[in-house]
Amino acid sequence: MPVVSRAVFVLVDWAARRGLAEDLPAHGAAAKQQATRRGIRGETYAYWYLRRHGYTFVARNYQVPGLKGEIDLIGYDGPVLAFVEVKMRSGGPGLPEDAVTHEKRRILSRIARQFLAARRIPEAPCRFDVLAIEAPPGRRPVVRLHKNAFAGP
Repeated sequence: MPVVSRAVFVLVDWAARRGLAEDLPAHGAAAKQQATRRGIRGETYAYWYLRRHGYTFVARNYQVPGLKGEIDLIGYDGPVLAFVEVKMRSGGPGLPEDAVTHEKRRILSRIARQFLAARRIPEAPCRFDVLAIEAPPGRRPVVRLHKNAFAGP
């Protein structure tokens, strides 16, 4: 399977050589649609990037009814269950990883505890990773993976 993951990532990375974001000005509903497409592209890029690096995923866009937020990707990196938050910026000030605030960490931890309880996983080595993608329009994305970015459940 690693060979397939590497091959698919090569294709995804090649497709992203001119950027993951559209370089078109948009307003209102069009801007919202553009942001949604950019988010989907970013998460897909992140998924295949991490698969290429050995992650095996068990959930994507995991939500708990009644709780605000979601965990973008949940998977194993070897024996460790990793809850991955994907953040992407296509321009503007600040780094993508700076968007994982204290409040966002609290929400992710809460959802992760619910995931572990729902799957009846009482004791498992877990961590929270942040995958930051800088994707300026017209340029290849720059990826930074922060393993064990913050304390969890």
